[in-house]
Amino acid sequence: MSSDKTVGPESVEAHRQFIEESSRRIARPVRGPGSDGHGGHGATTGTVALALGALGVVYGDIGTSPLYAFKEAFTEKSHTLLVDRANIFGVCSLAFWALILIISVKYLMFVMRADNRGEGGILALTALVMPKRGRTVAKAGILVSLGVFGTALLYGDGIITPAISVLSAVEGLEEVSTSFTSWVIPIAIVIIVMLFLVQSRGTGAVGKVFGPVMMVWFGTLAAIGLSKVVGVPEIMQSVNPLYAVRYFGHEPAKAFLSLGSIFLVVTGGEALYADMGHFGRKPIMVGWYGLVLPSLVLNYWGQGAFLLKHPEDIESVFFRMSPDSLRLPVVILATLATIIASQALISGVFSLTAQAVQLDYLPRIAIRHTSREHSGQIYVPLVNWALMIACVGLVLGFRSSSNLAAAYGIAVTMTMAITTLIFFRVLTDRWKWRRSLAFVVCVPMLGIELGFLGANIVKIPHGGWFALAVGVLLMVQMQTWRRGRSLVAERIRRGERPLVDVLDESESERVPGTAVFMFKELGKAPPALVNNLKHNKVLHRTTLIVSVETTEEPFIYSWDRSEVTKVAPGVFEVQLRFGFMEDPDVPTALSAIEHRGLEYNPDDVTYFLGRESIVAGKAPGMNPALEHLFVLLNRGADSASRFFNLPAEKVFEVGSRVEI
Repeated sequence: MSSDKTVGPESVEAHRQFIEESSRRIARPVRGPGSDGHGGHGATTGTVALALGALGVVYGDIGTSPLYAFKEAFTEKSHTLLVDRANIFGVCSLAFWALILIISVKYLMFVMRADNRGEGGILALTALVMPKRGRTVAKAGILVSLGVFGTALLYGDGIITPAISVLSAVEGLEEVSTSFTSWVIPIAIVIIVMLFLVQSRGTGAVGKVFGPVMMVWFGTLAAIGLSKVVGVPEIMQSVNPLYAVRYFGHEPAKAFLSLGSIFLVVTGGEALYADMGHFGRKPIMVGWYGLVLPSLVLNYWGQGAFLLKHPEDIESVFFRMSPDSLRLPVVILATLATIIASQALISGVFSLTAQAVQLDYLPRIAIRHTSREHSGQIYVPLVNWALMIACVGLVLGFRSSSNLAAAYGIAVTMTMAITTLIFFRVLTDRWKWRRSLAFVVCVPMLGIELGFLGANIVKIPHGGWFALAVGVLLMVQMQTWRRGRSLVAERIRRGERPLVDVLDESESERVPGTAVFMFKELGKAPPALVNNLKHNKVLHRTTLIVSVETTEEPFIYSWDRSEVTKVAPGVFEVQLRFGFMEDPDVPTALSAIEHRGLEYNPDDVTYFLGRESIVAGKAPGMNPALEHLFVLLNRGADSASRFFNLPAEKVFEVGSRVEI
């Protein structure tokens, strides 16, 4: 359906479109309007079934933290701790309260209530506080810059997670037999390469076993932990926060630095919020309180109980606390769990990339859909191979999970802190809380996260620089592309003429068929149309000037998809809107339009696209180095016809030269 509405020239503020991340979102079914914003896929799917699915998607990362988090709290080179009673109880206490305060309180109790029509994630959160027209662009720029940087940091996390997860699991083979020592790195690389090789097949079939495998994994964590807690039940006293206080009094400097490793117990926390749109808040909460939290707590307590009796086993505490007869099965199960955790992060980066491309913060690149039923299941070849090379490089460069742990954590801590800052604005601007009350909620959260961040800063020289470098480079690229596209639009706009004037001056002959001119600025004459009238002196019987807008909402209702304005006999302006989680399929959207006098035959259409040849010049607007970067990015951009799902055999491109 469409509405009869006059659509004139519109200017869109430069910083109002990049929203929603996804930080670690698995490629997932598109969840459109009409779904319950807090109930996953609605009443037809039970909460328990959704909670089971969430185990494999939402909790894969946090569920594999027991493989390395507890060990690193004691053995990380910057703060090697004595494995004694005070430190063991202190680490157990900190791990417990980190899970409670960051996951249960911050995310489940507060942040997950801030959804954008059911969607979550750092950039969806940003969308809730984006300034409306009339407010200062500076404020919008600061908010979006925070969101962009947080998103870029998640790319670094998406590279490190598969490497450290798979490597930490495969290292368990050393506990089965020392003969496997020389095979750890080759086996880890083979698993990582195979993981990326199968991405093009899609995650649908594999995803069906994610939940059950992770249920077995969490059950194993709980069973192994409980078997040790039964022998040393006093370890449960670490729930008392006084043990954490005494821990800092025992060895203050080392205790503070150990926070960087203790933070690893909650590194999957951001995924809870990012994947809220897929499962809904309630199923995620059911999975957390029903299985994940008890399993993690029992396993961390079990590791503490085991170390009280065997402090010498700290180097591989997780696998050594497993029964000898079950060690190999546990290693295999751990490897499967880390593969699932890695898959979630890889698919999350795919989704994040697709959103950034659609919102014009990254150049168009080839994006393939791997499922006919679920358009959210996608495969991005360029990103896939780049991630694979980066992950293999990390394994070869760092060579152990302990070394990789030094690179892990700082990106996630910074993202969590940014989430808290933006959430403060949601409380005050969106929910109209008093600032004093918002401070009461957010300041303790931010204080905890800044403490973790401060402890992680010492990791920068030892590997933390990698995630920061990835984040900074991607942020520069995103901002450069966005600014460059804005300048190109500005240069093109200088030569534009009103569409009505061009049509009035034209004496072109009418020819059969339909012409669709893709052009952003409605009310203006597309250069391709001007050239067609000037050189061919023809105007199609039905002519559509189509502008595609990506909205700040994840999905658009079908009846709000299009707006049609009649400009002249047979000439219409069409505004199409797509949510930032949707696939912009222009032919399908045009076929659905019902408007008086508009005749549209999909089999008799020619699509006209403008193709700009960008060159760096002396015109003001960008740093010369960034101009050259933008030109390079533009040359590598994928075809606009593919992005809008236009049939290649019906596309006609008109070139122009633009100097920035």
